[in-house]
Amino acid sequence: MSGLELFAATLGVIAVWLTVKQNPWCWPIGLVMVLIYSWIFFEVKLYSDMLLQVVYAALQLYGWWQWTRGGDASHGREVSRLGMGSVALGLTLGAIGSLLLGAAMAHWTDAAQPWLDAALTGFSLVAQVWMAQKRVQCWPLWIAVDVIFVGLFVYKDLYLTAALYGLFLLLAVQGWREWRVAPALRT
Repeated sequence: MSGLELFAATLGVIAVWLTVKQNPWCWPIGLVMVLIYSWIFFEVKLYSDMLLQVVYAALQLYGWWQWTRGGDASHGREVSRLGMGSVALGLTLGAIGSLLLGAAMAHWTDAAQPWLDAALTGFSLVAQVWMAQKRVQCWPLWIAVDVIFVGLFVYKDLYLTAALYGLFLLLAVQGWREWRVAPALRT
């Protein structure tokens, strides 16, 4: 555990808590966190996770725009639900991305866990896009992904990051509870 990992973990807790509370400051704080974690994951040879953090950086900017300028009349998005077809499409894209990235990482790198890391990356990207769009389905997907991430990080001796993802798991449960009763979903 390093001071850099501790700093990134602290930023991560703040960012996810702000996300649960629908505070748009979650995005710039999250941007700093993912840039730091890209370096940390590079150092421990979790290359898919490193690439995920780079993509997250772009998605942090997208989410910030969506939450502050997207939606009706450019006032930011409201929490909404995806239809079953959109959920199926998102999960299918996550699975295809996972397989392609896993094959690439297994073939061309010395990645520590190429298939598992790639699957977590693929489905995390789906969850992140849904979160940026304020789709309530992001939270159950985050819950599933975070459970597996905790195990991976314990395996890689990233105990602080494992604890962080355990906290992310609890925050995802809270986010799911709060977003399911958001005013926009009460009809």
